[in-house]
Amino acid sequence: MRLSQPEQETEASPVTRPEPALSVVVPMFNEAGVLPLLARRLRAVLDALDEPYEVLVVDDGSTDGTAAGLAGLRARWPQLRVLRLRRNSGHQAALVAGLLRARGAHVVSIDADLQDPPEVIVEMLRRARADDLDVVYGVRADRSRDTRFKRWTAAGYYRLMRRLVGTQVPAHAGDFRLLSRAAVEALRELPERSPVLRLVVPWLGFPSGEVAFQRAERAAGRTKYPLSRMVGLAAESVTSFSAAPLRMATWLGLAGVVVCAVLVVVAVLAWLAGATVTGWPSLYVAVLFLGAVQLLCLGLLGEYVARIYTAVQARPAYFVAADTDTDAGAGADTAGATDTAAAPAGTAGRAELADSLR
Repeated sequence: MRLSQPEQETEASPVTRPEPALSVVVPMFNEAGVLPLLARRLRAVLDALDEPYEVLVVDDGSTDGTAAGLAGLRARWPQLRVLRLRRNSGHQAALVAGLLRARGAHVVSIDADLQDPPEVIVEMLRRARADDLDVVYGVRADRSRDTRFKRWTAAGYYRLMRRLVGTQVPAHAGDFRLLSRAAVEALRELPERSPVLRLVVPWLGFPSGEVAFQRAERAAGRTKYPLSRMVGLAAESVTSFSAAPLRMATWLGLAGVVVCAVLVVVAVLAWLAGATVTGWPSLYVAVLFLGAVQLLCLGLLGEYVARIYTAVQARPAYFVAADTDTDAGAGADTAGATDTAAAPAGTAGRAELADSLR
């Protein structure tokens, strides 16, 4: 694969650095406007820790000036590492790509819009070390700035997720969290290609804690999570952790059978009372019965088809185009492929795609 001149120079002269104590993963898509402010605040926090760290920015196929801005920052910030995805793969996929390639003993994920304050990272790291925790969630202290509709839908989402996954899912916790190396390695072992991390991480069962913070307004640019994407995230959360939508069809079929039985009785009584048109009861009952049975059978078939579909659809969630850190073992993750000129089918083909860029 042909690399651009800056990338060729970087790979020709690899820089050996100590293993970082902390990695900060920042998924980013078209965030050129907020990039300078993010770098200023985040670097001030991390430099003050006085220990080795890396900032792993995952450029999720940005089409604005984000790539150029990151290239300029790298010249002045040696701890900055850029992982560039070949196309826009979505926030969760970019987050997984960064987590699986981070090298730190602790890994923090944070969005680029500065709604999650970088200064909280210090408290998260202190809490993890002091209490020997593998997971520390950044939890919103209040939602007073949100609209009533957003507060209502957020409360409904977390209530539903707690019923599906369990009470270990923290309320009002997004993707601002700290993970230990053990938790990251557990994520690597999961067969899922595009997990919903805000549900998968609590499901792992590692010792966890919370750090409350006040969520700020977006520093620049516009949100990458409009209502349509939030609805999509909710749907993906439900379908990835529960077969409830499929079972709903089954229960609707059973309810249809019950309603059919009741209406059969009503039809027979109407026929006995002579209040029917000739031929109506038999046609009415037949249509109801067949519709209920068909829906019931479709629900039962859907249970098995969904499981087969999930197991067979093993496509990589993302494709890595370049990684500026040649010492990081690019291609070690299993959720994506490093280079994608051709995508062989099958398990062996996916393993071949995990070769790093040379």
